[in-house]
Amino acid sequence: MTTVSTDADTGHRRAKRNVLVLVLAQAILGAQLPINFTVAGLIGLTLAPSPLLATLPISLIVFGSMTTAPWISPLMQRRGRRFGFVLGALAGALGAGVSMVALIWGSFALFLAGAYLTGIFMSTLGFYRFAATDTASEAYRPKAISYVMAGGLVSAFVARFVVTGTETATIIPFLGTYGAVMLLNLIGLWLFFLLDIPTPAAPAKDAPAGRSRAQLLRTPAILVAIICAMVSYALMNLVMTSTPLAVVGCGFGVPDASNIVTFHVIAMYAPSFFTGHLIVRFGMSRIVATGLALLAAAGIVALAGVTLPHFYIALILLGLGWNFGFIGATTMLTAHHDAQERGTVQGLNDSLVFGMVTIASLSSGGLMGSAADAVSGWTAVNLAMVPFLTLAAGALVWLALRGRAGRA
Repeated sequence: MTTVSTDADTGHRRAKRNVLVLVLAQAILGAQLPINFTVAGLIGLTLAPSPLLATLPISLIVFGSMTTAPWISPLMQRRGRRFGFVLGALAGALGAGVSMVALIWGSFALFLAGAYLTGIFMSTLGFYRFAATDTASEAYRPKAISYVMAGGLVSAFVARFVVTGTETATIIPFLGTYGAVMLLNLIGLWLFFLLDIPTPAAPAKDAPAGRSRAQLLRTPAILVAIICAMVSYALMNLVMTSTPLAVVGCGFGVPDASNIVTFHVIAMYAPSFFTGHLIVRFGMSRIVATGLALLAAAGIVALAGVTLPHFYIALILLGLGWNFGFIGATTMLTAHHDAQERGTVQGLNDSLVFGMVTIASLSSGGLMGSAADAVSGWTAVNLAMVPFLTLAAGALVWLALRGRAGRA
């Protein structure tokens, strides 16, 4: 009994150490995402040949994440989390460097290339939450996920400091911003050498191979988890991508847009200190449902007006909805696959999630760019949430009904 207890204590200490490292990585490296979401669309307005393409750089970031997830997840299964996370940070630094050159040359195409490289980093960032569960016990797993996501709270303040401090620090606007992003990556990557996550052993020839992608998608809980994660993340991105354009288009300044995005990111990550506890107490499905309701509330507030208070409240509700919906769906996913299926199911999940986010990001730019004015575009963006919220809510109801039928 003593040996078992000691082993459990040692394992829990290891899990807590890994969570701490990943929280710090989320706080430092994760700051580049709100930075990019704040400035990339505004840069796109100055570099793109058409306003319709203003948010294309953000779409390329998400597209880069979507296309990276299918190969980075199996790579980490073979080479370990540290290898994949360091690779991602280096891609982020290179992406920032390419973006700096693009700004100097005034090249939209090169700026898109830098955005794609940033997307490779974004993909690895998404796996921090999964890495937190690799050495965690089943009871600690929801809390580990939410603690890592809570690191994004610090990243919101880092991002605001970087944007407001570097926007006009150089002759070329935002050139210093991407210099700061490069520095964040080069500093943050050293954190991963403190991780203590064993590389999974190569499976024996006679070991179970695990379910195929098609079989995984036919598992009801996994399918619903992926649908809810897709909808939560895509709708958050749809609205957040267009927010700086809508705020500036309605007559407010870049500092206002930056502040609104900062409050939004705080709302995305601050609840993570207790989201895991809520999942343990109330269950995954209820937390996901609460997230979807908050996303709907964000849309209602956004449609009610375009004053600064409306923007602030809508984006705060949007962040809260993303937190509950996405963390709840992630926890649901991790509870329904085996260790040997980890690389397959996590790569599949993030590929589908960021595929939907890519579509949302492209749609955001199209809706804003094709509208007669910023108010009309903002209205169209928020109305576009309705069918996707209906899909996710229907999936949750279907899963609940299946569960009741099974118990009966």
